[in-house]
Amino acid sequence: MTDMPIFSAGLDAAALFDLPKPAGESRIVVAMSGGVDSSVVAALAAASGAEVIGITLQLYDYGAATGRKGACCAGDDIHDARQVADRLGIAHYVFDHESAFREEVVEQFADEYLAGRTPVPCIRCNMGPKFTDLFRMARELGADCLATGHYVRRVMGAAGPELHRAEDLSRDQSYFLYATTEDQLDYLRFPLGGLPKTEVRRLAEEAGLRNAAKPDSQDICFVPDGDYAKIVKKLRPEGGRPGAIVHAQSGETLGEHKGIVHYTVGQRRGLEIGGQPEPLYVVGLDAEAGEVRVGPKRMLATQAATIIETNRIGPLPDVQLTAKVRSLAKPAPVTLEGPLGEGATTTIRFAEPEYGVAPGQAAVIYAGNRVVGGGWIDATESAA
Repeated sequence: MTDMPIFSAGLDAAALFDLPKPAGESRIVVAMSGGVDSSVVAALAAASGAEVIGITLQLYDYGAATGRKGACCAGDDIHDARQVADRLGIAHYVFDHESAFREEVVEQFADEYLAGRTPVPCIRCNMGPKFTDLFRMARELGADCLATGHYVRRVMGAAGPELHRAEDLSRDQSYFLYATTEDQLDYLRFPLGGLPKTEVRRLAEEAGLRNAAKPDSQDICFVPDGDYAKIVKKLRPEGGRPGAIVHAQSGETLGEHKGIVHYTVGQRRGLEIGGQPEPLYVVGLDAEAGEVRVGPKRMLATQAATIIETNRIGPLPDVQLTAKVRSLAKPAPVTLEGPLGEGATTTIRFAEPEYGVAPGQAAVIYAGNRVVGGGWIDATESAA
């Protein structure tokens, strides 16, 4: 532990972690990716007076291979995490989880695209190698909590801790954490959930962290160049097989595609089927037939979606619920038809037609700013 004051007076770092006992008797494990967010969490934890241990999971070192910054698992990021730990005077451990990550996240990512679905690997990662293994490690180390740099809030409610959207909605990451269990939430801490990004960077500078100005990651960590199709075709070459682009209404073949892994529901660009009387969008992918189905925008309108493998966090309140069907979508009013949680299958019905609802994505259910759960979109019901 360093005894150097790293933050100006007035910041109650200990209060951000809601520790079950005095900070001087506590131990905090921080998940450190090498980015500025988790580094500030580590600095805040050190400032709290608790013993702090940083853990970095080496998941997929693709960033080093491409020479690009910003991939959360790249070698440069592990180096940055270690440098921050040295600066703060805290212990830091790196664990190789590349094999588990490849099997549970990367391979499944490829399989989902091959099946004509649109996966969200960051949720799979949180459900699998990241949270599951970090929890086990933190508990084995005798930690009182596990802290991460996610922009979400943990709020104590009448029935226990609740998961809420970040104070700064432009940074909110709650969509990616809907599968968090109640037991996990009891142990997790999110000290950045009430802070804007500008304040986080200011705190990084005040703490003298080397990565205070480091750019935010914009890509899936194992696809740092944004070319996900290249990764899928490398793992599943059959995903690059050409096939027909078919009009979903008339059945007419309009052109040839270069492999279904290049297309997602709602896509308009890259179809190369000009000369049509109205703009056409991808409205479905038939993986078995190898067809890309296209149609006018009205065919993207969805009135309901079936969600599977659902999770619920806390009791379901008797209020108007909303759902986000993509990470950047606005929450839309919905009703639930069926149970939510414990892996059950249910249906969400939209009050107004929702566009761009794609199988493979997650539907996350909110009550106001509180996350009550969600599941994977398995099928949709057209409103057209």
